[in-house]
Amino acid sequence: MDDGGIDTTQAHSARVWNYWLGGKEYYEADRVAGDSILRVYPGIQRTARFQRQFLGRAVRYLVREAGVRQFLDIGTGLPTVDNTHEVAQRVAPECRVVYVDNDPLVLAHARALLTSTPDGHTTYLDCDVRDHEQLMRRAAESLDLSQPVAVMMLGVLGHLQDSDRPAGIVRAVMDALPSGSHLAISDGTRTNEVLTDATDDYNANLAGEYTLRTPRDVARFFDGLRLLEPGVVTIERWRPEHPVLAEQEEPVDAVCGLAVKP
Repeated sequence: MDDGGIDTTQAHSARVWNYWLGGKEYYEADRVAGDSILRVYPGIQRTARFQRQFLGRAVRYLVREAGVRQFLDIGTGLPTVDNTHEVAQRVAPECRVVYVDNDPLVLAHARALLTSTPDGHTTYLDCDVRDHEQLMRRAAESLDLSQPVAVMMLGVLGHLQDSDRPAGIVRAVMDALPSGSHLAISDGTRTNEVLTDATDDYNANLAGEYTLRTPRDVARFFDGLRLLEPGVVTIERWRPEHPVLAEQEEPVDAVCGLAVKP
C-alpha cells in the first residue's frame, strides 16, 4: 500500500520510534516491527522516553543558563511532543530553530507541525548530514553563524556507518560555528548483548541501519570541545530533575553529553 508516495508496507525507523514514544504517526508494519524488537529488548521503549527527556533538559540548560538562542537540530525525526523549538521558545520566544533531515516522511510531517512562535523562527531543511557543506550553507540562511549555535545530534550518529566518517562530519559542522557554540549528542551503545541482537533484528526489518558504538567511541565525537558536567553518561543520568536511584533503575544502554566550543 502507498500513502501519498510513502510506502506503508515497509517499517520505517522514524515511525517505529514514534510508536515507542506513544505517538500516533505509524502504520501496521511499524507496529509489528516495533513490537518484535520490544519482545527481544523491552528496554528500547524506556530508552526512547529517556532520550526525549534529555532533549528537554539540554535545551532548557542551553537557553536559560548558556544564553543560546539558535539551534540546529540534525536528524530530527518525526515531530512528537516537546520538540526542540517548543522547549526553547517556551523559555525564550525569540529562539530560532533549524531542523534537518533527509527523509520525505519526516519532511511531510515537519512542514505541517513545526510551527514557530511569532517572535521566533522555525524552519526545516531537506538535507543529508553527510553533505555538511551544503547543510551549513543552507542553515546560514536562517541562522546567524557568527553567533553561537547549539547543534543537536540525538540518535542520529548511529545512523551513520563508520565508513561515513561520522567524527569528521561532527568536526566539520562544529568548525563552521563560533566559540560558545554547543554540541549535544545521544546514541545507543554496544553495552548489552540483548540490545545488540535487537539492533540486528531492527536493521533486518527496517529501511536503513543503526550502528551501535561503545560509550568511549561516542565520547570521541566531542574531541576538541569542552565537555560540561557530568560528561558522557547514560542518558537518564545527565543532570536529572529528580534523583536517579541506582537500586531502582538499571542504566540505559544509551549515552549522552553536552559540550561547548572553546
